[in-house]
Amino acid sequence: MGVSQELSAAKKRIAVVSSSVRNGRMGPAITDWVVDLVKVNQNVEVDLIDLAEISLPSDRELYPGGGPKTEVSSRIEAAEAFVIVTPEYNHSYPASLKRLIDWHYNEWMFKPVMIVAYGVQGGYAAIEHLRGVLAELNMVTIRRCLGLPAPWNTMDEAERYEPGESVTRRLRIALAELDWWASMLTQARDRRPFPS
Repeated sequence: MGVSQELSAAKKRIAVVSSSVRNGRMGPAITDWVVDLVKVNQNVEVDLIDLAEISLPSDRELYPGGGPKTEVSSRIEAAEAFVIVTPEYNHSYPASLKRLIDWHYNEWMFKPVMIVAYGVQGGYAAIEHLRGVLAELNMVTIRRCLGLPAPWNTMDEAERYEPGESVTRRLRIALAELDWWASMLTQARDRRPFPS
């Protein structure tokens, strides 16, 4: 078995971050849809990090390059790739997500991330703002991010997010790209440490 086949066969840990913490949020419905599609890949273990269910320390304890370990530091460090599910608030992403990002540093480095954003116009401003922040952490934001315009219009009677097949297909393609990047960057972190 070649190196690329070994990497493809190894089980990957993907953390899915649900970013909204507001009351009445629809983020969990979209996150559930994402998690279900990630789990289709039998070689993936999913870790759902819901920001409404975690507490971060006071920002007074934060310093450049992160801060003290948080309750999710080890989970972020263990992940080989990320899917961030975020709303667009005021032409950007929520403060809850920025705090999670800022409270960790080395845990994010040299790992791939895919962004699923939603909002009235599809959340594309949140995606573009996140790209610059994540690049500063040496993360690779994959090319295929997903914007979901007015997703509240495609909820079923049980309050589940039910987009059309074309949107689901786009997510599947993006997840395949994320899987490829996860394999390549895991190999790079293991075999060619980044020069300090």
